[in-house]
Amino acid sequence: MKKTLGAELSHYLKSKGVDIIFGIPGVHNQELYRGIEEAGIQHILARHEQGAGFMADGFSRATGFPGVAYVISGPGICNIMTPMGQAYSDSVPMLVISSALDESILERGRGRLHEMKDQRLAAETVCDWSEIANDDMQAYDLIDKAFLEFRTQRKRPKHIQVPIRLLESKVKPYSEKRIELSTEIEAEIDPNLSVVKDLFQDNPKVMFIFGGGATHCATLARKVLSKLNAASFSTFSGRGIISPEDKLSFGSYLSRKLSIKPISEAEVVIAVGTSLSEVDIWRKTLGTTGRFIWVNSDSEAFSDEVGSHERVICDSELFLRHVLDNTTENISKHWMENEVSDFKRKCELEVSVDRPGIVPLCHALRDCTPDNTIFFSDMTQFAYVAKEVITMPAPNLWHHPYGFGTLGYALPAAIGAAVGKPDDPIVVIVGDYGFQYTLPELATAVELNLSLPIVLWDNGKLKEIEDSMLSSQIAPNAVISKNPNFGKLAEAYGIAFAEPESIKDFQSSISEAFSRDGPTLIYIKSEIDFQD
Repeated sequence: MKKTLGAELSHYLKSKGVDIIFGIPGVHNQELYRGIEEAGIQHILARHEQGAGFMADGFSRATGFPGVAYVISGPGICNIMTPMGQAYSDSVPMLVISSALDESILERGRGRLHEMKDQRLAAETVCDWSEIANDDMQAYDLIDKAFLEFRTQRKRPKHIQVPIRLLESKVKPYSEKRIELSTEIEAEIDPNLSVVKDLFQDNPKVMFIFGGGATHCATLARKVLSKLNAASFSTFSGRGIISPEDKLSFGSYLSRKLSIKPISEAEVVIAVGTSLSEVDIWRKTLGTTGRFIWVNSDSEAFSDEVGSHERVICDSELFLRHVLDNTTENISKHWMENEVSDFKRKCELEVSVDRPGIVPLCHALRDCTPDNTIFFSDMTQFAYVAKEVITMPAPNLWHHPYGFGTLGYALPAAIGAAVGKPDDPIVVIVGDYGFQYTLPELATAVELNLSLPIVLWDNGKLKEIEDSMLSSQIAPNAVISKNPNFGKLAEAYGIAFAEPESIKDFQSSISEAFSRDGPTLIYIKSEIDFQD
């Protein structure tokens, strides 16, 4: 029997390995829901399309498999555009499938339900591409294209919109007509990697900088550092590539101005898998004075503003393998371990002065969580401190809205991760203001019975903005907000609530939350001194 295209699309996604879809049904996309259960796919109901998008993002970051979301036309696509923008800036694979009004309806004028002037174009501003399927074969082709590019290109979100009339039309089963795309898109690569040939010939003082594009080759990166006796920094998204035990690791303090000194002392700086964007270094130039080699598989990742450099366009793993195979053993050590440790102590002290009272809690959180804990943080001062001072034993364990920088990310993203990796411990870190952006997603966490510790840092204001205004000699305005009673709020959602007043209480609350069925809101008041 023929099914509607809406039903067939779920079956086709299942054939691609999709087991989870996040979204919200509506009258315009309900046909997509006809085949979900029949295809054996689990649907996660979000409370807002923004939440659905962040869940798909978190699922993707935790599992490495593209997150998929179903939304309606018009407001649905508008609401999920923020998560799409976040996924684009942080190189996260995500597929959004939405309904669309038929062109014949749009031609008859304004005033239709969920109508937009140009929905496809609006979505395209925040994703890799946004396309409309005009028939069933084109819909399948676009899904093929998306999944092919997820494997072969820089991972970024895609949007496919399908007219309502087409979703409701009866079509032949996809298996009768499909010819899979098999030709992979070749990345632009320097085949000779000739830059490596003489790079270490004169026994230089070497510094590596690792970004999120190198997280898949952490073992290889550690071998290269050991062989070259090289020092290293990591960007925030590259944390965990280098072992916290590495005596020559400068950590994730790259954005500190103090990092300019060791970078300028290196005779060779090699940046691998990073765009060295504003949110990586928070200054105009990196500070190199020696030879600067910049490695990235994306030819658009480079910028002359960061500093004069030599570009190597290839995958991080390919480059590091070439370095490992084409350098001699026992390059003498130029870096002093005590200088590296002194640097990190100075940076941590600077962090503590900038945002007082948070560093002890960060260390306590690391000490009471298993090594495989996955952290999802929001735009909050607690997270800004944690990103610098909490070490990661492996990559892809800390996820944050780095580039786009949206509020409300952490909770729904953590829910998506928990769905994808149900056996791994997951921690949410949010601020009192950003938490309320996607607060209703607590209901989804309750429905799914997720054992999520949600660390809520409450300073009763937009503290980071207040500090920025003061530093700019602007009288703080519109930074104080009236918060709800978070304990009563937790009670209303039927979740556990803890309000620790000591380091020991805080750690106990985290441990208990992992063993409890359902989420736990762990409320931290910023005025409490957590030095014990």
